[in-house]
Amino acid sequence: MFAGEVPRLFCFMDKKSDVTIREILIYMKDRLERVGIKDSAEDAYRLLCLVRDVSKSDLILKGDETLTEDERIRLFSLLQDRLRRIPMQHISGKADFYGREFKVNGNVLIPRQDTEILVEEVRKNLHGDETVLDMCTGSGCILIACDIGDKGDDKAFAKGIGSDISAKALAVAKENADMLGADNLEFVEGDLFENIDTTFDIIISNPPYIESLKIAELEPEVREFDPLEALDGGEDGLFFYRRIIKRAPAFLKKGGMIFLEIGYNQAKEVTGLLIGERFSDIEVIKDYGGNDRVVKAVFDI
Repeated sequence: MFAGEVPRLFCFMDKKSDVTIREILIYMKDRLERVGIKDSAEDAYRLLCLVRDVSKSDLILKGDETLTEDERIRLFSLLQDRLRRIPMQHISGKADFYGREFKVNGNVLIPRQDTEILVEEVRKNLHGDETVLDMCTGSGCILIACDIGDKGDDKAFAKGIGSDISAKALAVAKENADMLGADNLEFVEGDLFENIDTTFDIIISNPPYIESLKIAELEPEVREFDPLEALDGGEDGLFFYRRIIKRAPAFLKKGGMIFLEIGYNQAKEVTGLLIGERFSDIEVIKDYGGNDRVVKAVFDI
């Protein structure tokens, strides 16, 4: 902050405030940076874009304008939320994933960009007539993105089922499916394969895989606001992989495939689990950062 700027900006809530958009952005960036938020400048823009319902470029062009009293009140409230480390996606109620906008809230894991690798790999193996099961579906973003892609193309598979133990998560998934026109999907409440009574061509899962003791080391946005049940993979992070891989053969057609998102250091262990259940053609795919991210395999016994 420049000398003399803070006292002026602390008054931006005053009814007669003439503080400009440009000055408010500088002030918010500083406040966000002070609490350890890495993308402080970008988040400052996002908060103000929410308040004004405009694009970032529009804000830049109108940097000399001032805010109305109502806009200042709402902006102050949103800024306090972000300073408490509430994720931007929870503040806005939406998250971008695979070229689409999904509804999210505290009942579902916020989609990560690296998970798009999982979607890409699944879509490479779709021909239009498959049945697909998405375990631990959460917001439904993986299953929906696999089905409708990022450009509104035709349905990629015949039928999909998303399974999750959380009824609140499934409510979000259903809303996303309805909103995005994925009408060939069904959502089932249950613990993994519980209440699943058919076989599939493809099984997908991004299960909880963080080691229990490492959750405390995660950023506040994750450890405090993502659902614990969507993060905690047990003592070694492999609890759900063991359960899914052991039972998956009973729910896969001959020649069916399984696609699993993994942590960066879990490829060896997950591959071993797949070999133990007689999966073949096992392949590990890296994410945009060069880390192991997806394991895929074929069940042809």
